[in-house]
Amino acid sequence: MAAVPESYRDLLAKKAFAHVATVGHDGAPQVTPVWVDYDGTHVRFNTARGRVKDKNLQRSPKVALAIQDPDNPYRYIQIRGRVVEMTEKGADAHIDALAKKYTGQERYAHRRPGEVRVTVKVLPEKIQSMG
Repeated sequence: MAAVPESYRDLLAKKAFAHVATVGHDGAPQVTPVWVDYDGTHVRFNTARGRVKDKNLQRSPKVALAIQDPDNPYRYIQIRGRVVEMTEKGADAHIDALAKKYTGQERYAHRRPGEVRVTVKVLPEKIQSMG
């Protein structure tokens, strides 16, 4: 386990998008921008069951996230690690909290009928930072 340096934790608290890389069924990387937060141990993001990220992470828990500072594009952190939990429990509240952080809205506005949300918890194993 690697701890996110205190000097970069602000990137996880502000409206900085993370680009999450997962491994596809054919071994090729797949990258998606996501909203993130940090619980002090895990970097967390949210997705829906059946999406490419969900399928990739169920197959392989390896993940990398790059978070660029929106106030200084030369400052960033890369976190490589593994998914230690994917849970539906509390996932609706989690996406609503992320929506509040990133959009100021109380609820996630893009929920689809029948959509099942999932909170993904990533345990950092290697961290690289710059800036």
